[in-house]
Amino acid sequence: MATSVIETIPAHLKPFVPSPIPTTVQTYGTSIWGWITTTDHKKIGALYLFTALFFFLVGGIEAEIIRAQLGGPNRHLVSAETYNQIFTMHGTTMIFLAIMPLSAAFFNFIIPLQIGARDVAFPRLNAFSYWIYLLGGLFISIPILFGHGPNAGWFGYAPLTTKAYSPGINIDFWVVGLQILGISSLAAGFNFITTIINLRAPGMSLMRMPVFTWMAFIVQFMIVLAFPVVTIALFFLLLDRFFGTQFYEVASGGDPLLWQHLFWIFGHPEVYILVLPAFGLVSEVLPTFSKKPLFGYPVMIYSGILIGFLGFGVWAHHMFAVGMGPIADSVFGVTTMLIAIPTGVKIFNWIGTIAQGQFKATSASLFAIGLVSLFTIGGISGVMHSSPPADLQQTDSYFVVAHFHYVLFGGSIMGIFAGIYFYFPKMFGRMMDEKLGKTHFWLTFIAMNLTFFPMHFSGMLGMPRRIYTYDAGQGWEAFNQTSTWGAYLLFVASLFFMYNFFKSLRSGRPAGPNPWGAGTLEWTIPSPPPPYNFAVLPNVTSRYPLWEGKQADIESARINQQSGRSAEELGIVLPYNTIKPFLAAFFLVLMFSGLIVGHWLIFASAAAMVLAFYGWLTSPLEPEHH
Repeated sequence: MATSVIETIPAHLKPFVPSPIPTTVQTYGTSIWGWITTTDHKKIGALYLFTALFFFLVGGIEAEIIRAQLGGPNRHLVSAETYNQIFTMHGTTMIFLAIMPLSAAFFNFIIPLQIGARDVAFPRLNAFSYWIYLLGGLFISIPILFGHGPNAGWFGYAPLTTKAYSPGINIDFWVVGLQILGISSLAAGFNFITTIINLRAPGMSLMRMPVFTWMAFIVQFMIVLAFPVVTIALFFLLLDRFFGTQFYEVASGGDPLLWQHLFWIFGHPEVYILVLPAFGLVSEVLPTFSKKPLFGYPVMIYSGILIGFLGFGVWAHHMFAVGMGPIADSVFGVTTMLIAIPTGVKIFNWIGTIAQGQFKATSASLFAIGLVSLFTIGGISGVMHSSPPADLQQTDSYFVVAHFHYVLFGGSIMGIFAGIYFYFPKMFGRMMDEKLGKTHFWLTFIAMNLTFFPMHFSGMLGMPRRIYTYDAGQGWEAFNQTSTWGAYLLFVASLFFMYNFFKSLRSGRPAGPNPWGAGTLEWTIPSPPPPYNFAVLPNVTSRYPLWEGKQADIESARINQQSGRSAEELGIVLPYNTIKPFLAAFFLVLMFSGLIVGHWLIFASAAAMVLAFYGWLTSPLEPEHH
């Protein structure tokens, strides 16, 4: 079945027919020590994937509790305080611990393979970034189990988050936890920028890079530019809470609107940080299953760059209700309308790819089409928010909740699922079950619309966000009940996915190097890839080397697919595995914890962290050449 897809490729695309599908699958090994000390970008990508899926499940459970509470009027499933903690952690978990790291899983695993590299530029920094993410995620998530979870909304508006209005330690965990997670994102951002600029294979020009690598490249610059801004906002809040400064206190000359500006200068680019990787994944999936190169590739790239640029100029449309005045409102209304243009370009490019190709419905391609359709709905309601008078009616209502879930679930999550079904064979060497995958898609597609579309109506009828309960007779009951049943169905759909995922990991059918008949570089090597990725570094001659490439591409692909030799036999030097990035991350998180536990812990763990960094930086990255 895996080669039958290849046989459907038009003859003029000159497909490369891979070697026979193996009957056994190479594994990454199961040693816990090997996973803790690894610097292999593929293992780190797998760690990101498993960890982020776990947090996605946690965020889903939080969403189910929210919907159970709001399924009818005057329910008291949880207390008001617990509800505040749950909805705060739901947003925080999904954005910082699930969607971003799921994208990072693909960055880690796919980018070096797509550009013809043997690893990322900084393998140890890569491992450090993962361990910071895991430990920071646990730091910010565990307190809710003891009633101390953050409780002021995922965007933590001042002055609600200052000591005067949130005197407990709940917000302390949120402020410190986000600072920790920001370090992880910045470390990864610098790493991937350097990797894409410096480690591309010969002939891999920027305009030959696959679209996913391009979208990831844009996202890294957005991370590097946006996260320092929210770091400043959080640092001010940290100083206010722990050291008595008053950056957000009006009576002392501070300004709570300063928080909103700083947060949303980060927060709106963050939307595109979350959704552009999904756009990139869909741009790999649809050409493969349409059996034609992506329609309008250059325009696709330029529109991605324009989205990244304009994303920094629309932040204040989140603030139309704060009284900025007609000039500021007009400017940000116009920029919000403008950013819809490059986004719309992508939609038409995907439609053009499908319309001109020979489309094949698989789990991956169905989820890709799901993104195109559902993100379009979210984009249309987003354009509605570009009008300040309309936004005044919609802001802080469930209409906005519907909008951003169509963008982030209908966009990011649908695209990520497409990527998982598409790249699972490359990552693990096995195929996922297509029947279960299609069941997962249809249940998800139906449940997603059932959950979030009614929120448009409850929001327009005046239902505010973040309310704990509501009285009967306001016209919201039917919409809330429908949303709650949709959320339950969404959970059932997720169970199908989890069963399929872990069953396929253990006993899925061996995939072979290129089960989909795809055209890009990552499909020229075995599945899962060997530690060194490429036995022979390719010399790239086109955007789709397996479809359009010259004989040199075909020959290097054949050598890479059929090489079963070890790195030592090939004379390839790989980085050492080391525990030092884990230790540095552990002591860094411990140092931040000292702000809450006690200042003695700051100094003790800072000293240990410096020693870990010293050992890391003074030890060789690779064995000596002989």
